[in-house]
Amino acid sequence: MVVHKADPLRDTRWAEMLARHPNASIFHSAPWLEALRRTYGYVSSVLTTSEPGEPLQNGIVFSEVRSWITGRRLVSLPFSDHCELLWDQPEAANSLLRYLGAERERGKWSYIEIRSRDQQFGDLSAGTDFRKTHTYFLHEIDLNPVADKIFRSFHKSSIQRRIRHAELVGLQEVSGNGDELVEVFYRLFVQTRRRHKLPPQPRVWFRNLRDSLGDALTVRVAYKDGVAVAAILTLRFKDIVYYKYGASDTQFHKLGAGPWLMWKAIREAKETGASRFDLGRSEETHAGLVKYKSHWTEQTTQLTYWRCVGRWYPTRAEHRTLNLGKHVFAHTPQPMLTLFGEFFYKHIG
Repeated sequence: MVVHKADPLRDTRWAEMLARHPNASIFHSAPWLEALRRTYGYVSSVLTTSEPGEPLQNGIVFSEVRSWITGRRLVSLPFSDHCELLWDQPEAANSLLRYLGAERERGKWSYIEIRSRDQQFGDLSAGTDFRKTHTYFLHEIDLNPVADKIFRSFHKSSIQRRIRHAELVGLQEVSGNGDELVEVFYRLFVQTRRRHKLPPQPRVWFRNLRDSLGDALTVRVAYKDGVAVAAILTLRFKDIVYYKYGASDTQFHKLGAGPWLMWKAIREAKETGASRFDLGRSEETHAGLVKYKSHWTEQTTQLTYWRCVGRWYPTRAEHRTLNLGKHVFAHTPQPMLTLFGEFFYKHIG
């Protein structure tokens, strides 16, 4: 099969295929790709076996990351929890993956990464150099039951009780995507990342996300006596709502503001016709986060990242570098940590 390239930001066939493909997500969408381009300068393209001028039947979207620090590579997609190869026939999918392997062998990229939740990817990539490198848990809440049943499925003490407590203490919620709310969210986000010993993503990333996604992005902020105590950022694509970022002030954790905001987002998602609430990825080794998300839902699937490399890629070295970075970040003043994030993230997509 012949492989063709398309521009997902200009070729209307890409949006048309996403509208009808059951595995399409917010991360495939042109607004998400546009935010990546505006913030980090990543150029995105789609590979497909469909002929030019014909409707797209399959495709895989990549962003090219060019860095003098971390090298040149294709990623599907940077800062995205998952991004499927959208296929119609196994033969077409395998042709796309073989093409990518051949291109990598010609020396264009150090590696190619695909972030897949498709359990068939291993079969689709048979005969190629794609290998598993990282695995995660992906938690999703089924929104088809009635709201009361969804609420009762949450862990009683860790979730239900905290939501009820938040209602009793008189928290107030403001939601939307205006400049002021985005700024309030970002201030809390910087605090949260510092606690996690990580630099925050640059402020402009969130502004570009808002500008590109428009009403598909919602920020929710919880206030206590006029003080912002917690915030979450969610995205929507078709009938799926994605919890993407959360932030909070540790002084107010006992109020239960985080779970309260989540429940408000879940309830609104259901009321507006969503069928799933995507809680995002969790590292298998991050036991605390996995346990917390399991208190919301028992629906867990495996998320696998695959890489095509000429030799086995030293993923352990990546983990050692990250652990060393966390040690350094833990002792970095907050203003410096923010500046580091503005420089750092474009190199690690």
